Amino acid sequence: MERPAQPDHPTTKAAAAVTLCGVCAFLELYCTQPLLPLLARVFHASKTGVSMTVSAATLGVAIAAPVFGALTERMPRKRVIVYSILGVSIPTLLAATSTSLAQLIFWRFLQGIMVPGIIAVVVTYIGEEWPPERIALIMSFYVSGTALGGFIGRISAGILADYFSWRVSFLVLGVASLIGTAAVAAWLPHGRRRPPPNPSAVSPAFLYQVQQMFRSRRLVATFAVGFNVLFSLVGVFTWITFYLSAPPFSLSITALSSLFFVYLVGLVVTPFAGYLITRIGLRAGIGGAISCAIAGVLLTLVHSLPIVIIGLAALSSGVFIAQTASQSHLRVASPPGARVSAAGIYITCYYLGGTAAGVVPGAFWRFGKWPACVAFIVLMQLIALTIALVGWRTVAPAQSPSPSPSAAI
Repeated sequence: MERPAQPDHPTTKAAAAVTLCGVCAFLELYCTQPLLPLLARVFHASKTGVSMTVSAATLGVAIAAPVFGALTERMPRKRVIVYSILGVSIPTLLAATSTSLAQLIFWRFLQGIMVPGIIAVVVTYIGEEWPPERIALIMSFYVSGTALGGFIGRISAGILADYFSWRVSFLVLGVASLIGTAAVAAWLPHGRRRPPPNPSAVSPAFLYQVQQMFRSRRLVATFAVGFNVLFSLVGVFTWITFYLSAPPFSLSITALSSLFFVYLVGLVVTPFAGYLITRIGLRAGIGGAISCAIAGVLLTLVHSLPIVIIGLAALSSGVFIAQTASQSHLRVASPPGARVSAAGIYITCYYLGGTAAGVVPGAFWRFGKWPACVAFIVLMQLIALTIALVGWRTVAPAQSPSPSPSAAI
């Protein structure tokens, strides 16, 4: 049976489906962050031990991302996305049955394993389905969806754990993810703009593709920036929960969850930033984004909760804008026949950053608590800023996402 003819351009419903993919991908991924002080008490574990419930999920993403990138280069994009969202839902439900911290970490790892099937493929799907002049805007919708998913997952997990139990948190998030699976299956169109394989061309092996990618200065710089983007976000929002749950703040689990309302600021700012990036270029966009994130981290050192909240809003907005710029630049710098593979490597680096951020700042915490963590995170951001400004420099205007004969997103 022939597939029904589809419109020349993706519909508004298609853009909504892409946004929902971002929501579903991140709904459960960081849901334990506001629960860390509670889990430390429940399982009688150390701060670093319970932080592994965050790092295990991001490690799963990092390990699986290149595999999905290699296996799905020629597979139907929609099918991979839908089954991956379903695959995230099942271990989320099973996490509610955990009787030990080790079991919870195991289910969190399996959650992470399935996430690249969403995020690695959606980034490429956007580049294939929308015209060049709209890619940065649609990418910003997707990134806003990831922000919304992260916000809903964290705040609902914290509130449900405070009023019911942490097990209820996982059950509710798992059911919500199942509903999201059905919605994406109904709304997301099948791919239309994907170029057919050229039988006369010899496709290089995956390992050869990887070797060539790591010879590209622009791609290596993008991978490094991706590492820092998630390192900054996870490092701050994981370890600041211990800082704010202790005096002089002494916030409850619900109050800690409420801090993630700052994600809504990023939700609003990111689409406007995506539009602005199409005018000022990717290097200027990433420079402004990382500078905003650095200012936000430094503001959290002020012993005033309103100022800390403003700092977290600035940090999250800067990180979301940096992610939009990085993913847009990834498509510019990637070889046309290996964009999913490049996205897989980018996601591996990105989530290795998140994995490191859940563990490495613990050493700085023991040395100087939150101020030491802030100093380390700011140093990492400055390094990433330097790498981006140097590594993304081109002789042609290809770093700009503005539609022109010499530049494409």
